[in-house]
Amino acid sequence: MPFTAVLGATALAVGADEVRLRLEWDATRCTAGGLLHGGAMMGLADAAGGWSAFLNLPDGATGTATVDSTTHFLRGVSGGHVEAAARPLHVGRTMIVVDTEVHDADGRLVGRVTQTQAVLR
Repeated sequence: MPFTAVLGATALAVGADEVRLRLEWDATRCTAGGLLHGGAMMGLADAAGGWSAFLNLPDGATGTATVDSTTHFLRGVSGGHVEAAARPLHVGRTMIVVDTEVHDADGRLVGRVTQTQAVLR
């Protein structure tokens, strides 16, 4: 996935059951207050979720497109890294729903994203 390279993410696990990506904290990815920017965290979660949906495409499908994404930020991240673990909740003929948890370097839940992906044909 080209966007993960632009974002600076690293793939840790890639499979139909789970896609796990890591993003290192870096000052260039932060708010003025030194916290990892929500857009960076959302971008990481969206990439993991999209990859998960793609790996779960039904026969005859060519890809997916995000049609809905809900993000809950639970705490700020001021160092270390974050990891996004995306798992399919529902794999259907026309829609795939993916749940992505984002944890910090200490294993604390810092964000949760649920997305619906339309199946493209």
